[in-house]
Amino acid sequence: MNILLVGAGLSGAIIGRTLAEAGHNITIIDGRDHIGGNCHTERDAETNVMVHVYGPHIFHTDDEEVWNYVNSFTTFMPYKNRVKTTSQGQVFSLPINLHTINQYYNKTLRPAEARDFIENEIADKSITDPQTFEEQAMRFVGPDLYKAFFEGYTIKQWGCSPTELPASILKRLPVRFNYDDNYFFHKFQGMPENGYTPMIEAILDHENITVHLETWFDPDTAGEYDHVFYSGPLDGYFGYKLGRLGYRTLDFEKFTDKGDYQGCAVMNYGDREVPYTRITEHKHFSPWEEHEGTVCYKEFSRACEPEDIPYYPIRQVKEKALLSDYVKLAEETGGVTFVGRLGTYRYLDMDVTIREAMDTAAAFLESAAKGEKMPAFVQNPL
Repeated sequence: MNILLVGAGLSGAIIGRTLAEAGHNITIIDGRDHIGGNCHTERDAETNVMVHVYGPHIFHTDDEEVWNYVNSFTTFMPYKNRVKTTSQGQVFSLPINLHTINQYYNKTLRPAEARDFIENEIADKSITDPQTFEEQAMRFVGPDLYKAFFEGYTIKQWGCSPTELPASILKRLPVRFNYDDNYFFHKFQGMPENGYTPMIEAILDHENITVHLETWFDPDTAGEYDHVFYSGPLDGYFGYKLGRLGYRTLDFEKFTDKGDYQGCAVMNYGDREVPYTRITEHKHFSPWEEHEGTVCYKEFSRACEPEDIPYYPIRQVKEKALLSDYVKLAEETGGVTFVGRLGTYRYLDMDVTIREAMDTAAAFLESAAKGEKMPAFVQNPL
């Protein structure tokens, strides 16, 4: 079959590769001038540091099949994400761990003592059924740690009060009663040795795949293909005719320096009066390399406008109502399957994106073998 994939990021590349290996003719288009979507990496011209152009992407997963898949296209180097935060005039370790607790409260608690201290002296036990982000944080870490590490950062990141965000954002609040400061807890963690873009280039390197960059999708051309996989914005496919789904976007203020600017890859800024949410220093994402110079990004979060790159789906009540309407439209369309972060309006880590792309390709091959129609969504956005 002749199949069109809209978007040359992880979803499009992996679905395209799997279907190409099955003998289908694959055309991939992308409006940008590079492949890789928001995972795109490139060397900084001034310092030669590998830069994550759209913000850092750290690979972590418990899915061994996904881990083996990406490692078949590139070499992954060991990498542990150790985040620091500047708050109230001090630097602390995140996620909240035993060092954070002892430092903040000027104590020398052992694990059991710290657990008892937080639960019985600090946490707000009057909250029995947390409904909001703020209630969830107050219940599990109390007002001090909430204000130091979550309140200001969350307001800057989401542009609204934590009382307006659902508790589900913090349902798996990472609080560790040991000195483990590895931000993630997954079995497999690492970074591609030469960046994500060469990895995706390798995935796309197949005789049945043709890639066209700086090419925008026209829905009127969908009928020229046997099937379309669309990883652009769901509402954009329909020309935003029901309205726009809400996103947050990021602005980056890039600067260079000599040596080591901040001593870590990610420094959060929890105080509300600091306008940016964090500074990322990209040389630390490739600790196996040595560079005299350094490249840093200050990150600023704001509401996404029509010409901006959408990053984080908001998914509050009004967005979910609109999403429901778009899902219905999509299911009535036929001939197109919506995939990825934008196509399903869900925040997805890279490993989940890859897993869903693998599953979507498998579902298509199975449907084709049975002569059945492919659904609009393999993963329900609702």
